[in-house]
Amino acid sequence: MKAVHAEYVVFDVETTGLNPQQGDRILEIAAVKVKDGEIVDTFESFVNPQRDVPAEAAAVHNITNEMLHDAPVADQVLPDVIKFISGACLVGHNIKFDLDFLCYELSLISRRLDERIPAIDTLKMSKKLLPQLRSHRLGNLAYFLGAQIEETHRALADVKLTVVVLKRLLRMANDQGIDSFQEVYKQFGVVKPNFKIETMEQSFLF
Repeated sequence: MKAVHAEYVVFDVETTGLNPQQGDRILEIAAVKVKDGEIVDTFESFVNPQRDVPAEAAAVHNITNEMLHDAPVADQVLPDVIKFISGACLVGHNIKFDLDFLCYELSLISRRLDERIPAIDTLKMSKKLLPQLRSHRLGNLAYFLGAQIEETHRALADVKLTVVVLKRLLRMANDQGIDSFQEVYKQFGVVKPNFKIETMEQSFLF
């Protein structure tokens, strides 16, 4: 299959901090489904982290405790996220950060991603395809590629920007002979974390 025709779910999380294993939690998650290069579905939700949002985190994404007060908690949101992903390839910019949080939060509710779901990192794509860039941060990459930047550091805005970046990077990869999905995944795929699950009953959501 040509990589440009594959089905992708581009996703992003905003969090209370940098390390889920030290108590940081997801407080916003967004995802879009892309087929044949077009967005066909969108998912977005706040997540009540059941802890205060540190001031330094709120300064980055402008999400406050008041905004999360009536939001659903993770075990209410994450099953819908898994259904949305279905069997699509996951994509994110520096996706390891987002996967660490998603997979750890899933482990807390005795769930995990299907191990067959691939994941691709647009940061790896950028470093390989555009080695001349001094910074491969999403905003800088988008600016270099001519993408319009309206908002950053909110989940859905970053996801939509990553979709534009992904499409342009896939075209660049195609021009360099990296045209099949298998080859794109071989070069730019990442391994999903595998956090321990205490209760294994119903641990997979397909």
